[in-house]
Amino acid sequence: MTDGSAPLVAVLDYGSGNVHSAVKALASAGADARLTSDRGLIQDAAGLVVPGVGAFAAVMAALRESRGDEAIERRLAGGLPVLGICVGMQVLFEKGVERGHVAEGLGQWPGTIVELDAPVLPHMGWNTVRAGEGSTLFRGVEEERFYFVHSYGLPTWELDVIRPFRAPAVTWCDYGAPFVAAVENGPLSATQFHPEKSGEAGIRLLANWIESLPQG
Repeated sequence: MTDGSAPLVAVLDYGSGNVHSAVKALASAGADARLTSDRGLIQDAAGLVVPGVGAFAAVMAALRESRGDEAIERRLAGGLPVLGICVGMQVLFEKGVERGHVAEGLGQWPGTIVELDAPVLPHMGWNTVRAGEGSTLFRGVEEERFYFVHSYGLPTWELDVIRPFRAPAVTWCDYGAPFVAAVENGPLSATQFHPEKSGEAGIRLLANWIESLPQG
């Protein structure tokens, strides 16, 4: 926390396109949001947002070049909250396959990002989702529509959880075939859609995440 009111949320600055809309949306949702590459600030923030636009391989290359991958892993190793958005969600998985090229991801979750099984790509525009059981992110916005812009996604969820550990809340969307629209798994959450482009529903979703951040 900064002054005891708004939690500090770092937006990882690693050269991934225009992320100022994410900073503005987080501020509207109640965070002290800062676009930064400062290691100390990233580690000390109540939450870290990892945006991502473009190709899986390019995003991974930029993360590695800036050592953003290390910053993400360090936070998660300490149980500190991280939220990935769009390709920032996709790179959390093991691999991405685009036009025959296989790129290694961060490997936080098992699974391979592939082209969506749909007649028209990209999947661009508003769509509904099926919120995962016990979801915190979608509290109060379960029936709302969110804004998607992507041609690739995760068609199957592969993480097995052994009791007493809590199963992740996995949210699905349908476009041609089902794909994973969001995941909430301990300190690590992610959305395939853009909450910062999803109007009031997106702001509410970000506020739900911000309210879940550790205090103090």
